[in-house]
Amino acid sequence: LLGPGLNIKRSPLCGRNFEYFSEDPYLAGKMAASYIRGIQSYNVYACPKHFAVNSQEQRRMAMNSVVDERTLREIYLTGFEIAVKEGHAKAIMSSYNEVNGVYANENKHLLKEILRDEWKFDGIVVTDWGGSNSHVEGVKAGSNLEMPAPGFDSAREIVEAIENGSLSVEELDKSVDDLLDAVVTLRMVEKKKEFDKNKHHDLARKAATESIVLLKNEDKILPLKAGTKVALIGDFAVEPRYQGAGSSIVNPTKVETMEEVIKGYNVSLCGLSRGYLRTGEEDKALKKEALDIAKDADVIIYCFGLDEISESEGLDRNHMKIPQNQIDLLQSIMSVNKKIVGVISAGSAIEMPWNNCCQAILHGYLTGQAGASALLDIITGKVNPSGKLNETYPILHEDTPAFNQFPSAERNSEFREGIYVGYRYYDTSNVKVQYPFGFGLSYTEFKYSNLVVNKEGITLTITNKGAFDGAEIVQMYVGLDNAIVFRPKKELKGFKKVFIKAGESKTVSIAFDDKTFRYWNVVTNKWEVEKGRYNIMVGSNVNNILLKDTIEIEGTTNVYPYKSELIPSYYKGNVQKISDEEFERVLGTKIPDGKWSGELNRNDAICQMYYAKSSLARFLYKRLTAMKEKSEEKGKPDLNILFIYNMPFRAMAKMTRGAVSMEMVDGMVSAVNGHFFKGVGKIIFGFFSNSYKNKKY
Repeated sequence: LLGPGLNIKRSPLCGRNFEYFSEDPYLAGKMAASYIRGIQSYNVYACPKHFAVNSQEQRRMAMNSVVDERTLREIYLTGFEIAVKEGHAKAIMSSYNEVNGVYANENKHLLKEILRDEWKFDGIVVTDWGGSNSHVEGVKAGSNLEMPAPGFDSAREIVEAIENGSLSVEELDKSVDDLLDAVVTLRMVEKKKEFDKNKHHDLARKAATESIVLLKNEDKILPLKAGTKVALIGDFAVEPRYQGAGSSIVNPTKVETMEEVIKGYNVSLCGLSRGYLRTGEEDKALKKEALDIAKDADVIIYCFGLDEISESEGLDRNHMKIPQNQIDLLQSIMSVNKKIVGVISAGSAIEMPWNNCCQAILHGYLTGQAGASALLDIITGKVNPSGKLNETYPILHEDTPAFNQFPSAERNSEFREGIYVGYRYYDTSNVKVQYPFGFGLSYTEFKYSNLVVNKEGITLTITNKGAFDGAEIVQMYVGLDNAIVFRPKKELKGFKKVFIKAGESKTVSIAFDDKTFRYWNVVTNKWEVEKGRYNIMVGSNVNNILLKDTIEIEGTTNVYPYKSELIPSYYKGNVQKISDEEFERVLGTKIPDGKWSGELNRNDAICQMYYAKSSLARFLYKRLTAMKEKSEEKGKPDLNILFIYNMPFRAMAKMTRGAVSMEMVDGMVSAVNGHFFKGVGKIIFGFFSNSYKNKKY
């Protein structure tokens, strides 16, 4: 199973954020490890992805992630480390991009030194689809399987490398042995042909109810009282947005709608209207219909959010806004009835300048096939909400730490903000946010008390002071004042969800582990602990610390990697505009040249043909761009077009079952670069040569 996806939500604009767990690596890793254990308990291999530093969809197959070793380890690899060590994943998918100039699938530092030698990973490494550059180099690094259909080109490369000595038989045998272990193991598993669809639907409903986040509840408008006269408004109430677009799409057994499900709840439905079109087009008749029913309602349930084209594999977002026609209708409804419960469907962080238009806000994210009943369970009080935000909701996109770096304009994606991703930046730099990381309200009130800190971890008491039974997610953060090594003000290092009945108390324990106090020291080249008195902070979110204590921790080295006077921005946490000089000091090397030269090569993306020397190539680029834009106008992305648009030329030889060879690809690139007849000659020669070689094999 090709998941889970646990790349870090570096920027809210990454088009695939709906698939990823969090902006925090510890949370992402813990969630992934549990997910993997569940999958593999049924003798199915989980394949966490994309390894590693893949946080951008635009030209994702032709990008170079430039990142310092400490940021790589602490932010972009920690989640994978937990997934491998605690989840015991049996497969892992390498990412498309280069990491510091070396493709992830042939990066020995990633696949061999870290994944296999340090983490003791004993499974198989699979390329992303068309993501292999050189399979010989991949095998050397510990990659096992090219996907999806490279034909015999790669096989011939392997044989040639064995014959000329650039690849050893031992390296090849090791790669094949790992793969055969997986084949033999999985072929022996008896697959179930039947399953209880209703039981799975009930589980989907439970998962959704526990994940939905209550962001706002003025005057305790929620839960609704029995018999409340409700107007249900919104396109998503009729046709829900329950999953994202791309290779993550699944086939549901059934999909609930608010329109149908609300009939089974103890509220009085006084009217239903789509109100708006999710495509963004204005419809005055729908708007009038919505306003008419809103006037007569006790409460309006307004279903809105991001449409399908806003979040998709292969396409980054241009902004963080909900389509304006939805917001215009919300503001118009407010003018006739202020009792509005907003229900958001979106897989990523959004700007919320309209926050004051809603008396209550429920964020469902993408709730899955049983989302409608899950939302109404919470709206009517059958379930007490307990979800928490896995990412920060900034006030403006301009507030985000990678604002000046994402998406990258040319080949290099420079991770200049370093370890200050998400709340690590906002909290350290005192940037005001709309909703902080870990935020989520409840219908009841929890009291935190009796914090005890010792060398094993913490214990505290949680008391449910309200009238509703409910669950709370206790969050433990760790920080070090006046640290010698720059670091965020606080970092999540533990959490636990606990269910407590009204009036009762429970003792909660959270253990310290090997990740609680560590940082990556780029001088000693290993994990170290700085000596000092650490703050242990416990609260309901990163900005709401309710209990605090300290503990003295012994250090592991007196060798420190940085001088504060040389990189002041990193010590202050002001990382939106990092200079070349500061970035290079943290990077430990010169910033590589990422500018396009004007000559395309087999590793450049097809969408880069806009500056090709061949007029035919530029024409093809314009046609492909027009097709892409036309699909976006329809409201649903054409994934095939998006894939082709972002794909490098070499991928044509990796995805056509041998119909296109790398010789033919080089001919195409030559033609694109203005050498038309030379390029066509290469293509023709490559075609006949490839046909002969394929028959031979």
